[in-house]
Amino acid sequence: MLPNRGRILVFITPNKMAKEEAKVVIVTGANSGIGLSFADRLLTYDPSIVLCLACRNPSRADKAKKTLLTTHPSARIDLVRLDTSDIKGIFETAKKIKRKYSSIDFLYLNAGIMPVTHLNWKHMLKSILTPLQLIDMLTTGEGLLNLQDDETGDGLKSIFCTNLFGHFVLIQELEDLLCQSQARIVWTSSSNAHKMHFSLQDIQHKYGTQGYSSSKYAMDILNIALNEKYNERGVYSHLTSPGVVATNITSTFFPTWMWSIFYPIFLLIRVFAPRFVIEPSIGAESLLWVYREDRISIRPDRKYTSYSSAIGNSYIVPEEVDYESKEPMILYSQLDKLYKRFQDKYNTGRNTEEQ
Repeated sequence: MLPNRGRILVFITPNKMAKEEAKVVIVTGANSGIGLSFADRLLTYDPSIVLCLACRNPSRADKAKKTLLTTHPSARIDLVRLDTSDIKGIFETAKKIKRKYSSIDFLYLNAGIMPVTHLNWKHMLKSILTPLQLIDMLTTGEGLLNLQDDETGDGLKSIFCTNLFGHFVLIQELEDLLCQSQARIVWTSSSNAHKMHFSLQDIQHKYGTQGYSSSKYAMDILNIALNEKYNERGVYSHLTSPGVVATNITSTFFPTWMWSIFYPIFLLIRVFAPRFVIEPSIGAESLLWVYREDRISIRPDRKYTSYSSAIGNSYIVPEEVDYESKEPMILYSQLDKLYKRFQDKYNTGRNTEEQ
C-alpha cells in the first residue's frame, strides 16, 4: 500500500531549453494573490511562454500585466476577460480563446471566492486551550469562517459557480481544443476542502453553511473524474493547494495590518504546521511544481500541497483525496447535465460556428 503522503523536495532553475513553439498557459484569477505570484514565478522559470491572464476585472488585469512586465519586460502576456460566475459570459470568452489560440498547453483554474463575513472568534479563543485543535483550525479554516453565499444572475449559488461550475463550463467549451493540444488542466484547491461538507444530493451547497469547503472538495473529486474521462485523449488534470496564504481572498476577514501584527506568531505556527506557508510566492510552489513534472508521474487521487519549513524553504506534499470510487463520475454527470441546460438556455455550443 502506498503511503498517504510524502515529502517532495523542490529545486527550480530557469528553463533555458529552446522550444520550437511557445507554450500557451492560461491562468484564471491571475490578477492578484496566488495567481499573480504563480505567473511571476512561471515567467522566471520559463520566459518563452505565451501567458494569458483570464480575469474578471479588466483594469486589475491590466495592472497585473504591467506589474509582471516590470520584472519580465520581454514576456508575452495576453488579457482575456473571464467571470466564472457569469455562465453566458464564459461561453463568449471560450469563443474568444478558440479564435486567439490554436493550442493550449496548460489551463490553470485558479479563480475563486471565499465571501467570509466574519471570523468565529469565540471558537478560536476556545481552541487556544487545545493547541493541536488551534493549529488544525488555522490551517484548514474548520469552524473559523462564517460565509455569506449569494446567488448569481443565473440562480446558481455563487461560491459553487465561481469556484467550480464556471470552470467546468470553460473546460467543456474548450474540450476540442484541449484534446487536440493534449493539454493539462491544473486546479487550485484548498486545505479547507472537507468531504463532510459536500453532498452529491446538494452539489451547490444550498442547504449548508460551508459553501467554500464544499466547492473545493467537489473540485478534488472532479479532478479524478476528468482524468477518467480524458486521459485516453491525452488530457490530464492535476490538483494543487497553496496551503494557508495571506492574499486578497483572506483580506476581507483578516486585514493586511492584522497579518503584519501576527506575522511573528504565524512564523512560530509554521514550525508545527508547515502548510501555514503565509507568502503567496511559496503558496504558488505547487502550481509551478506541476508545470515542471511529467504528467504521467502525477497521481489523480493526490492533492499536491505547498509546504514550508520554519525558515521558508518550500516543498511539496502529495495529500490523499478521501473519496468513494463512484463519487467523481456521479458529480461529473450532474455538472454535465447542468452545463447542457445552460447550453440550451443560451442557444450555444462548442461546435457553433462563429458568425
